[in-house]
Order: sequence, then structure tokens, then C-alpha cells
Amino acid sequence: MQDKMIDNFNQQTRRFFEPMRKLNSLMLGNMEKMTEYQLEAMKRYSQMGTERMRSASEISDAEGLQQFGAEQAEMMNELSKQMMEDAKVLGEMSQEFKTELETLFSEASQQLAEQAREAGASAKQAKADAPAKADAPAKAASQSSRKS
Repeated sequence: MQDKMIDNFNQQTRRFFEPMRKLNSLMLGNMEKMTEYQLEAMKRYSQMGTERMRSASEISDAEGLQQFGAEQAEMMNELSKQMMEDAKVLGEMSQEFKTELETLFSEASQQLAEQAREAGASAKQAKADAPAKADAPAKAASQSSRKS
């Protein structure tokens, strides 16, 4: 009897914490993806900056300065495109995360509704299984009503 009660308690506890476990897992996965992408983006941007600094240090005459200026404009155009692409990818990642969250919350609400129905059915069953004498009025058993 106690084993069954403990098993039921464990099962209920697992079912209770399952949505939170899924939510934590989803949030952790999203944080890992976003962090990884941002680190890659930072690496790309720092490489671009390092290349520009290296090119600037190699300027030795007016012609080199003119070429550097043209390359700088080209690099700024490339940087702008890269930043737009990165913003688009991050937006898509955020939208995917939002969709996954909505799905998770929908599943959790369905699970809670199901658990509420099961609890209601269990309560009705327990009430139906109760002995009929429970409906009878209680008798007073005080000492004043006893005959000596």
C-alpha cells in the first residue's frame, strides 16, 4: 500500500516538474545557440578590424593611402551587409524560440487540463466508493444522553 502511494507521489511529482524541465532545457539551448552565434560574429568583426589595421600600417605613400581609402569604403559596405545578415539570423533565432515557447506552453496547459479532469474523476470515484453510512447523520454519544 505504501509502495503504491510512494509510486503515485513520484509519478505526480515528475508530471508536475516536467514542464519546468522542458522550459529550462529550451531556454538553455536557446542561450547556447545565441551565445555561439554572437561569439562567431564577434570573431568575424575583430578579424575585419585587424585586417584593416594591418592594411593601414602598410601605407607608405599617397597612392597607398588612396588605395586604403577605397578598400576602407568597400570594407564598410561589407561590414554593413554582414551586420544586417547577423541581425536577420538573430531575429530568426528569436522567432524560432518564441514558437517553441508557445508550443511548450500549449502542451503544458493541455497537460494541466488533463490532470484537473483526472483529479475530478478521482474525487467523484472516491465519493461514490464511500460507504452509505457516511451519508447518515452522526449520532451524539455524549455522557449526558446515556442512561445510568
